[in-house]
Amino acid sequence: MQRIDGQLAVSVAALPRLAWATRVRTETRALLTLAGPLILGFVGNQLLGLVDTAMVGRLGSAELAGTAVGNGLYFAISCVGLGTVLGADPLLSQALGAGEGARFHAVQRASFRLAVWMAVPLMFLIAILMQLLPALGVESATAHATGRFLLGRLPSVLPFLLFNALRGVLQARSATRPIVIASAVGNLVNIVGNTLLIFGDGALIQMHLPGLGLPALGVLGSGLASTLAQTAMFLVLLASLRRLDPLGGGGDRRVTVRSVLRVGFPIGLTLMAEVGAFAAVGVLAARIGPHAAAGHQVAITLASTTFIVTLAIGAATSVRVGQAVGRGDSEAARLTGFVGLGASTVFMSFTAALFLSVAPFLAGLLTDRPEVLAASVPLIHIAAVFQIFDGAQAVGSGALRGIGDTRFIQTANLFGYYAVGLPVAIVLAFGANQAERGLWWGLTAGLVVVAALLFARFSARSRGAIARLE
Repeated sequence: MQRIDGQLAVSVAALPRLAWATRVRTETRALLTLAGPLILGFVGNQLLGLVDTAMVGRLGSAELAGTAVGNGLYFAISCVGLGTVLGADPLLSQALGAGEGARFHAVQRASFRLAVWMAVPLMFLIAILMQLLPALGVESATAHATGRFLLGRLPSVLPFLLFNALRGVLQARSATRPIVIASAVGNLVNIVGNTLLIFGDGALIQMHLPGLGLPALGVLGSGLASTLAQTAMFLVLLASLRRLDPLGGGGDRRVTVRSVLRVGFPIGLTLMAEVGAFAAVGVLAARIGPHAAAGHQVAITLASTTFIVTLAIGAATSVRVGQAVGRGDSEAARLTGFVGLGASTVFMSFTAALFLSVAPFLAGLLTDRPEVLAASVPLIHIAAVFQIFDGAQAVGSGALRGIGDTRFIQTANLFGYYAVGLPVAIVLAFGANQAERGLWWGLTAGLVVVAALLFARFSARSRGAIARLE
């Protein structure tokens, strides 16, 4: 009896711990169930850039460097629009968590209008910046290739913004299968488009097919292929949204473009700060030389591929945190945030080991140029370290976005990248003669600071009751 009593006492004492472990397992399962299709969709979207890099990499270092700089400028500017459209995410998930279908649809319409309004000024800004590259010291061949690539890529800004507005609506409703289908369709269009538009009839002849009179457009063809792929992805999500039933429930329908802009503009500035920092490093690498810029592009493409997984985990974290806030369950919101951090850290630790052990093989998937391989492998080794913190800041941003605390995300990123990351990168690269390796260690320092600030803020905000966004 005494032994039984002792066993019972241990069991009762362990109940809170067991209950907590059960909640963690349940939340992990729910988070990954939502994140799984998003990961497939995000990775599929990232494969667009991998295909571009792999195909353009066969043209030469200047073309590869031009694509790197072009992609950097494109995303640095278009991400202002992307982030602003993402301002709908917490409004959507909190309305859904509260059962307010009418408010959900009002936010949805406002996000679509915002995407359309932002497209033209963003395209105009990209066109201006690509004319300034020679003044920034970018080598002439690289600057020319950048301009050609962006000429083909510019029209994709509108379908890019609309695609992300649609994706936010679908992921809030856990209708994630169309996102996977869209990425598959986009990749198919991109592969065919790159093959035909970059190499023209030469690609058909190599496949023992008759020529069609297609010119070899080089990097311009790669940009055009990206535009075609992005348009196809948008159309897939649009068709999927039209098949969904309207949501029931009421809620405040007085949601305007300004409502989304108020939440989303700090996210847009945050993404511009982050992508802009990486774009600045790309430009600095181009100043070091075309081989350094090409090596930077190979390494950043690989690191971006693994980052996309944690970006999807961050998106799922944002949705579930927002839904918990909408239900008035702050404790569940806190649990979701830290479960997301754990999932990101486990995944990024695994890929860090991969980057350290097989870096030459991974680089060889993207280029066969010996000089580019030599420049990229050391950067892939550094990426093994910084991607752990990159994943953590992605999830931290998602958790705070679910709460609606977007202004702090902006402040943390500006401080981390521009007060720490870029100054350290410049000192190490040009003051300590570490070249492109110094640039990447500077980025690492910035990521460490951003990740620490975001999770310190989330931990503080989620200790008590969390108010919904108005």
